[in-house]
Amino acid sequence: MAITAQEVNKLRQMTGAGMMDCKKALTEAEGDFEKAVDILRKKGQKVSASRADRETKEGVVVTKVSENGAQGTILSLTCETDFVAKNEEFGAFAKTLIDLAVEKGASTTEEILALPFENITVAEKIVEMTGKIGEKIEISHFETVKAEAVVPYIHSNGKLGVLVGLVNTSGADVEEAGKDVAMQIAAMNPIAVDKDGVDSSTIEREIEVGKEQARAEGKPEEMLEKIAMGKLNKFYKENTLLSQQFVKDNSKSIAQYLDSVSKGLTVNAFKRISIG
Repeated sequence: MAITAQEVNKLRQMTGAGMMDCKKALTEAEGDFEKAVDILRKKGQKVSASRADRETKEGVVVTKVSENGAQGTILSLTCETDFVAKNEEFGAFAKTLIDLAVEKGASTTEEILALPFENITVAEKIVEMTGKIGEKIEISHFETVKAEAVVPYIHSNGKLGVLVGLVNTSGADVEEAGKDVAMQIAAMNPIAVDKDGVDSSTIEREIEVGKEQARAEGKPEEMLEKIAMGKLNKFYKENTLLSQQFVKDNSKSIAQYLDSVSKGLTVNAFKRISIG
């Protein structure tokens, strides 16, 4: 049967698929729009499967903070190329996903993928978009932070985002301080809030490295442990947030900076997501 341009355009408006794909789907479905949509979705599933081993090194990071400011959510939606990452529809989809995740109270990526989306699931919608765009798309990270005040930060390229949770706020306006600390996290990439948050395997590795360095320098064996512990303390200072020098004023640590903003103000958690 003959497929009209109006019918092709209608299916294109319904699905967002390309004109030729819509025409082929309608022809195969003999003009049945529902069957044509299924055909396009199946095409998307085929494309998605064929690109399953591709790496997604581009994308966007989005954040959302609850109205009371006590919970923040951060999500990264990734793709294969920067061209797709900069597409307005792709960015809008990422924002829609985080809005949906927060609205429905999802706590894991798996829960987001199972949520209903336009009469299908989020997972199926991602497959559909993969078919439309021709690139692998995935939710790479999804994290939440809870605190008295959660402050978000997205770097200007949209590929790096941070959530920082502040406690002991004493009712003070900590938005600016939170932004400063979030930018510190973005720039310096600390591994934990403080030394108590560093995992034991990292500590053991740093001690062993410190011992080997001291041994290579010819230090006596009985001094190796003490020297290694000194190097470990330096490691904490450089790699844990509260001990790091404040980038904007290196005469202070982050802990000292926060305390100067409001007595006792500190960080209880942070999340940093970077794409690429």
